[in-house]
Amino acid sequence: MEQRFLGRTVVVTGASSGIGDGIARRFAAEGANLVLAARRKDRLDALAAELGGDRALAVATDVTSQDEVRAMIDAGAARFGGIDVLVSNAGLGLAREFAETTLADWRLIMSTDVDSCFFGAQAALPYLKESRGNIVQIASASGLGGDRRLTAYNAAKGAVVNFTRGLAFDLGQYGIRVNTVAPSLTGPEELADTYADMIERFNERRALAGFSTPADVAAAVSFLASTDARFITGTILPVDGGITAGSGQPSLF
Repeated sequence: MEQRFLGRTVVVTGASSGIGDGIARRFAAEGANLVLAARRKDRLDALAAELGGDRALAVATDVTSQDEVRAMIDAGAARFGGIDVLVSNAGLGLAREFAETTLADWRLIMSTDVDSCFFGAQAALPYLKESRGNIVQIASASGLGGDRRLTAYNAAKGAVVNFTRGLAFDLGQYGIRVNTVAPSLTGPEELADTYADMIERFNERRALAGFSTPADVAAAVSFLASTDARFITGTILPVDGGITAGSGQPSLF
């Protein structure tokens, strides 16, 4: 694989599982130094050891804490001499009827999905100014439209989408690009049988059958973070098999 990030340092939040794990693996394969952040230190340590030991730093981090996010960013910059890419991937979804959604539910989702992006961008900004680096955030197809029983999640991921657009304008003066990837149903290939019924329901709305894997999302992230995307900023890239390309209507014929 091309070493597009050799000698560069990439921060990945929510790196201990799922999409974050896939993103970390992709950047490692492309030569990056990694700062891996999540709450589960045991999983982070195992991933860091697997991906290269001296090229990966695991930092247990609660992304809803501004102090912890700043400490994680500073630790990564101290270890590797700066920060080139911030991938704000950590997120949380909650399926619940709106009438049953509590204030605690709302604030947990907003703090995990939105505040974490704000904290990361502010903490990384001094380093990104020096490196003329970039930010890639992970939103969702649910941030581009509404879903039943996902009101808080829709609001949070929609905020990430427009935060990306506004931040792109604010940071463009420093040569810093800001983009977002918006996945839909995503999971490892080995779970295809387990979620066959759900995948079939999604296939009724997709242009492409199946579902995305963490590696698919990671490929989009690494492209947006690379110099191949040097004149792309403020964009939202769906990795959703075309689900957001549809009108939402059922088949008419």
